[in-house]
Amino acid sequence: MTGPSLDSCLHASTMKKLNLKLIPFLMLLYMVAYIDKSNISVAALTMNADLGLSVRMYGIGVGLFFLTYILFEVPSSIILTRVGARRWIARIMITWGIIAAGMSLIQSANQLYVMRLLLGAAEAGFTPGIIYYLSQWYPRSDRARAMSWFYIGAALASVIGLPLSGAFLHLDGLLGINGWRWLFFLQGIPAVALGIVVLRYMPDSPASTNWLDSAQKAWLSRTMQAEQATTVISHKDAWHVAFRSRQVWLLSLFWLLQAFGTIGVTLFLPLIVQSVSKQGSFIVSLLSAMPFFLACVFMYANGRHSDRTGERGWHLGGPLLLAGIMLGLAVFTGNQWLAYVMLVVAVGLNWAATPVFWATTTEYLSGPAAAVSIALINSIANIAGLGLPPVMGWIKDTTHSYDYALLMVAVALLAGGMLGLYLGGQRKRQVMRDAILEGHKNVHSA
Repeated sequence: MTGPSLDSCLHASTMKKLNLKLIPFLMLLYMVAYIDKSNISVAALTMNADLGLSVRMYGIGVGLFFLTYILFEVPSSIILTRVGARRWIARIMITWGIIAAGMSLIQSANQLYVMRLLLGAAEAGFTPGIIYYLSQWYPRSDRARAMSWFYIGAALASVIGLPLSGAFLHLDGLLGINGWRWLFFLQGIPAVALGIVVLRYMPDSPASTNWLDSAQKAWLSRTMQAEQATTVISHKDAWHVAFRSRQVWLLSLFWLLQAFGTIGVTLFLPLIVQSVSKQGSFIVSLLSAMPFFLACVFMYANGRHSDRTGERGWHLGGPLLLAGIMLGLAVFTGNQWLAYVMLVVAVGLNWAATPVFWATTTEYLSGPAAAVSIALINSIANIAGLGLPPVMGWIKDTTHSYDYALLMVAVALLAGGMLGLYLGGQRKRQVMRDAILEGHKNVHSA
């Protein structure tokens, strides 16, 4: 068998094993993480009245999670590169699971604020840690698809978690306990159990696996090393290089603008749907899950097509441009159910850019600086989570409508779409320069 065909066979067999062994498990971890972070949006349907919270107070509680999440994101990622993904991700999951379950004990707005701060500190570093982890296993040609499957876990968390959370609200009165308290407790315990599983079974690196054979390990190591040699921020750079990179700050800005949709809309979605549909809590939770089912389809299709064509710009910026347009139209249509359909499509499109973004980002970065860059990008984006929920709550309390809040999100998505087109085109030009340089090297060596 010739060299290229042997590499093709090893590529296919290695990716098949990675997709089977890593992706389902990481999807499950992210599903549980996302449920514990966002289930407050369903709990709010009854919790706000029980605790006497206004929409603005609820928005403050939601936003405080992101304060400690932002503060601890970079330090957590630095620790991960030093102690290994297995130990640190296990620590994150066990501590956040305990705190998430402890949300069932809150009795006042101040206690809600404290628990959300603790939850943010506990979970900091999880998402960038997993993204960095995936970037150490998957070559560029397969990375957007891998990222799409990982983020499908988050979307499925809403498809499954929102109706499940709505069902838990119907446990109201069981053993004299409020339904929203059951929701927090029952959805926090799985994170603790999975954290123990991570500690026992998750491999730190391809070299430490017992399910890749020696030829597959050698091919993967050779491929990843060759790709890391061409990144803008290299494997040899110190972690603080991330803070001086113009590229990292541009990527951070894009992710911040995209987060206006994923954070701003998602954490208010059940309340928005309730205000539109006037339905009960369980029906509202079902209707709130629909955008995330569409997000699963869009993410997989967009990530797969981007990998197959090698094009990043339109796959990155296009979905956000369309999402911004759909969200703006949803505000101005007079038909409530048509507005709901447009909202569903807008949320799905907003998520579609996610796997392509992280595939593009990790093509620029490698090594410890990559872990810190990913954490920095994620931290900047979560400023939207810190500031946007209180602002949206204030707009709703003041105007008795979410229209102006949604228009603000739509403008951010349109700006993010334009930046995505620029970032994708910039990466294309870098790839072309690398190919020209490689061609010159081959000519000289010949």
